[in-house]
Amino acid sequence: MAEPETTRVSRRDVVKAGAALATTPFLLPVGAGAQEIPAVDRNRTLILRWGGREGRHIDAELWNGYALGANHQNGLLLLYEPLAFYSAFADEMIPWLAESWEFSDDLLELRIVTRSGITWSDGAPFGAHDVAYTLNTLRDTGAQVRWGVDIEQFVESATVESEQETLVRFKVPAPRFFYFMTYKFDIGLYIVPQHVYEGQDWTSFTAFDVEQGWPVTTGPWRVVFSSQEQKVLDRAESWWAVEQGLVEAMPAVERIVYLPFTEETQVAQQVITNQIDTSLGLGPLTLETILLQNPAVITHTLKESPFGYVDWWPTSLYVNNAAEPFSDPNVRWALSYFINREQIIAVALGGAGSTAPLPMPTYPGLIPFFEEVADLLEEYPTLEHNPEKGNALLEESGWTKDGEGMWAKDGATLDVLIESVALFADIGPVIAEQLRQQGIQATFGMPTDILDRFEQGNYSASLFGHGGSVSADPYYTLRLYQSRTLAVPGGHLVNFSKWQNEAFDTIVDEMAVTPPEDQAALLDQFRRTMEIWLPELPDIQIQEFYHRIPMNTTYWQGWPTEEDPYVNGAFWHLTFQLILNRLTAVQ
Repeated sequence: MAEPETTRVSRRDVVKAGAALATTPFLLPVGAGAQEIPAVDRNRTLILRWGGREGRHIDAELWNGYALGANHQNGLLLLYEPLAFYSAFADEMIPWLAESWEFSDDLLELRIVTRSGITWSDGAPFGAHDVAYTLNTLRDTGAQVRWGVDIEQFVESATVESEQETLVRFKVPAPRFFYFMTYKFDIGLYIVPQHVYEGQDWTSFTAFDVEQGWPVTTGPWRVVFSSQEQKVLDRAESWWAVEQGLVEAMPAVERIVYLPFTEETQVAQQVITNQIDTSLGLGPLTLETILLQNPAVITHTLKESPFGYVDWWPTSLYVNNAAEPFSDPNVRWALSYFINREQIIAVALGGAGSTAPLPMPTYPGLIPFFEEVADLLEEYPTLEHNPEKGNALLEESGWTKDGEGMWAKDGATLDVLIESVALFADIGPVIAEQLRQQGIQATFGMPTDILDRFEQGNYSASLFGHGGSVSADPYYTLRLYQSRTLAVPGGHLVNFSKWQNEAFDTIVDEMAVTPPEDQAALLDQFRRTMEIWLPELPDIQIQEFYHRIPMNTTYWQGWPTEEDPYVNGAFWHLTFQLILNRLTAVQ
């Protein structure tokens, strides 16, 4: 079979991009109020390329993480501090706003004690009333906002026992509840200020008014400017975490500038010329060029392939299980057999990649669960490239090849119109070509509205990842396929495949009340779910996803790497503050 074409970002591409960017201003805000923002030296400024759509931030005035369209990845994660952080790489729970927490023996109650002496940036005290208000409002709001379904499922009530003590009562045992609330990757509960949010419609409240000091925060950052072109956060003069000894000193970074992501070659040029410090992960072929051009740039694996680490977000080809022809498991399995993962990694990623047979990362704590179903994976080989098996399955479902060699049924061809984000511009065309060579009418495109439509379930086929389990507990990955997480706003812990199975739901609900420490029970429950999930194959496994993040050491050092993996290096994840606590100025 001929190899599908892919592209390598060459030195010539980067030079062209540099010329295009030579006149691009992005450091100083312009317009009303710009003169009120003091200058900060470049060597005290952290500049990021991340987010946006078509080179513009579309949420510049949206600083409430629960509002429809909001995304904590785009800056607001620094404003709403967590009760605790969890570093999966260090396997460490780090108490933050919470000083302690304790479950009752029956796991029906959770007592949370927050630290005293913490205030919001407008001077109002932070305390148990904010925690209880956040939980009770999410319980009442439910599926209208992110995390509402998760809170509604478990929380009976949250009451203020004292200024710093909150008592959470559960409808059923909830052994994972505090872990759920902690910040890790993209899962974690934002505690909001009751005195600002009370009486507001959480689905539309923006929490943004710079002159009024909004968004208010307990953290060390203040939003001083936000527009479609850039978001600017400045360091405050003081921080309770320093005063209480959680960190030794204020962050060395004095200003953070969020610039919207543009075209990859342009971003590469900005990294090479030290205009920016880090960005969204780039392709391995692009990173090879950057590392050759700028010796100050490193990745998680420093200068070596695969130029990053395995993220929690394994990639699948999602197909809409609620629509024909993808509601047929035979069609889903046929597509899986038509795809050659080894070729994808070799051609699109220069060999810098790996695969996983299930939609969760091959992290150490999860390996026993892969091993538990090894025999099932032999029976249902999710990574096997075998066009003959695919052909047989389509024929079994009534498909035949037409005069042009394309699969058709009832006069219609089998179309797989893959739409996704630029993140998959490397592997998407390769997959589409592989499917075309097997008689599938496949295309790959990147429409600007695909992320919104994908999260709403308004798509046919798409490439995307799985944000679920990271520790020795498969529950959060399985939850991605529960019926209750269909059509939930927010894009995290959501059933994107639109697959539904009542027996599967029942087992996952059983796991939800099982303590993660009971590994024997979890292994049994996981096996039972896979006995249902594997024959159905709701989405098609493609690859493990790598965060290949360029980290420029010209101005900043202390980035997390394989030599010091204190946390995952994605600054768009909820643990970004842990990176900021470690960065030190080079100049």
